[in-house]
Amino acid sequence: MSSLRFEVVSEAFKKKPLAVSAPGASTSEYFGKNVFDRKQMSKYLSKETMKVICNVIDKGDVLDREIANHVAAGMKMWAMEMGATHYTHWFQPLTEGTAEKHDSFIEYIGAPGEGVIEEFSGKLLAQQEPDASSFPNGGIRNTFEARGYTAWDPSSPAFIVDDTLCIPTVFVSYTGEALDYKTPLLKALNAVDKAATDVCNYFDSSVKKVYSYLGWEQEYFLVDEGLYAARPDLLLTGRTLMGHESAKNQQLEDHYFGAIPARVQAFMKELEFEAYKYEIPCKTRHNEVAPNQFELAPIYGETNLANDQNLLLMSLMYRIARKHGFRVLLHEKPFAGINGSGKHNNWSLGTDTGVGLLTPGKTPEENLQFVTFLLNILMAVYKNNALLKASIMTAQNAHRLGANEAPPAIISAFLGTQISAVLDKLEMSSSEEAIVMDSKKKMKLGVTHIPEVLVDNTDRNRTSPFAFTGNRFEFRAVGSSANCASAMIALNSAVACQLKEFKTTVDAKIASGVTKEKAIFDVLKQYIKESKSIRFDGNGYSEAWKQEAKKRGLDCETSVPIIYDAYTTDASVKLFAETGVFNKIELEARNEVKWETYTKKIQIEARVLGDMAINHIIPVATRYQSLLLDNVYKMMQVYDKEKAARLSAHDNSIIEELSDNISIIKQKVEEMVAARKVANKISSEREKAIAYHDTVLPFFDEIRVYTDKLEMIVDDEMWTLPKYREMLFIR
Repeated sequence: MSSLRFEVVSEAFKKKPLAVSAPGASTSEYFGKNVFDRKQMSKYLSKETMKVICNVIDKGDVLDREIANHVAAGMKMWAMEMGATHYTHWFQPLTEGTAEKHDSFIEYIGAPGEGVIEEFSGKLLAQQEPDASSFPNGGIRNTFEARGYTAWDPSSPAFIVDDTLCIPTVFVSYTGEALDYKTPLLKALNAVDKAATDVCNYFDSSVKKVYSYLGWEQEYFLVDEGLYAARPDLLLTGRTLMGHESAKNQQLEDHYFGAIPARVQAFMKELEFEAYKYEIPCKTRHNEVAPNQFELAPIYGETNLANDQNLLLMSLMYRIARKHGFRVLLHEKPFAGINGSGKHNNWSLGTDTGVGLLTPGKTPEENLQFVTFLLNILMAVYKNNALLKASIMTAQNAHRLGANEAPPAIISAFLGTQISAVLDKLEMSSSEEAIVMDSKKKMKLGVTHIPEVLVDNTDRNRTSPFAFTGNRFEFRAVGSSANCASAMIALNSAVACQLKEFKTTVDAKIASGVTKEKAIFDVLKQYIKESKSIRFDGNGYSEAWKQEAKKRGLDCETSVPIIYDAYTTDASVKLFAETGVFNKIELEARNEVKWETYTKKIQIEARVLGDMAINHIIPVATRYQSLLLDNVYKMMQVYDKEKAARLSAHDNSIIEELSDNISIIKQKVEEMVAARKVANKISSEREKAIAYHDTVLPFFDEIRVYTDKLEMIVDDEMWTLPKYREMLFIR
């Protein structure tokens, strides 16, 4: 018998929800307790310093070293009162996570032995020098060239985790190239701010700044910690590489929005309590579609800060889940046959005057502005659909896209019938025509008379990777384990570049004597025609759409390594250069990192799969086969040949089936290992990644077919690995 499996199953059933108490009588009492936000800064900084630091955050002013010293002194005082003894520059290297090196506040007063004092200067706040050689860099840095710099990002507040003051920073090489996600994200946000502000000034000259907003939705699975530990594939890869579907999974649709299990509820409560301390405004929690799948979503916020909060939240999830006897699975497809997990990025733009640029207005001028931004975004997505797909594509997300509720690996935009009708009418209109919104509304359409559009103007299309949902676009293709910055860098950069082009075109028309309104109107009509290929309101899962997308010229590539090529096309290099987000060297380096990461992910999974097949599955199947053979032998000793053959026919059939499956598994594993060895000899990271995709990855499904067959044949008491029914339904 498999004592470990039954032991962890038994223990999982015995676990009770932990008692969780709120840190205060109301959320507002402790919200932001662990964050050095403006409220805290006002207590520890002088009015003069506070004014300067606010201008640095709000207006992008340069922070001089003297002010940095004042901020550092106040920050240290607050941190020490909160129990902090260390500080760290918290940054986002190209490892899909965050990194930190902790330093103590202490320094010698004089000579060693004379005592210590806590110090934290503006220099230490503003800049540090971590080792850059061991982080992915795509060839920008040699191993012996270890110098790299982290630099403080004042726009994202410092916070305390346990005894450490965490300071959000960028991470760049000694030669200036970005080695992280935050640096290019800040550049992309700056680019879209400038480009969008220039376009806004056509409609309102008082607009001085445009903000990019992000509201993420974090989907995840919870698995009992004991069951997780008994699955080598979950432990090492984050997903199950084998396992037969449970007879019941999500087909009854009874888990979605159902009553939250008690242990999970306790975890969710503590996670929210902790998140509130870090000003992460958790708003929604619920069961998702798949069993043991859940979702958390906050109120939206400024993109840079929202992204930092998501990264922090993911680390909190891992830590708090273990307290409750769970492990969080953020892999995009941890279980076959049921929904995977995404991280929908709800994205919008808004002005410093309080206007949502993707919110339909109530006046003709407001709606002309709305349609202007809507169409420029559509143009950006149309021109850069391959790049946007590359920004969300990983080895993990490739398993999810196109399956169950995930959008397909083809970028298209959903607008809904009302917005689509407005654009279609606009395309064919002149200033004398009218447009009918519904049976009660009829409004003039002229150059400045775009009709009022209702806020709830769209249905929801769950198959669309980029859907307009009333006052924002929902980038649904982003994966659950992703750093949102990757998608936000590509999207904001693409929109910034498109808005710059729009303004250049409109300004040229105005310079030729055309009125501003007519110039805008004429360009928008042209954009409607040009961007039609990206608009699709139908079923993104259908085969018909895949064929239609090819005809429209949209990127339909499915090979992850080849999809990454979109970053280094002439068009992408030009886009990022014009917005100042990446130079060509940085783009090429990042692709090298992406290819190398892809190869390593598949390589690890291949090794784990091979190990489990040979050292777990086959021995169990062989043991069961021996048991059956022993039974057949004993029957032949007791009964005559004819009766023994009749009585043992079923056992003999199973024995033969076991032999066939074992033989095929051995053969497939050997072929997979051989393919891996061939791929490993390839020096080019791109070609190696392609080889792993084309020649190694296909073996995964082939081997799984036969291991899953064995799971259904072998005596349940002998099977060593926790089964899907146990991992998905023990709560």
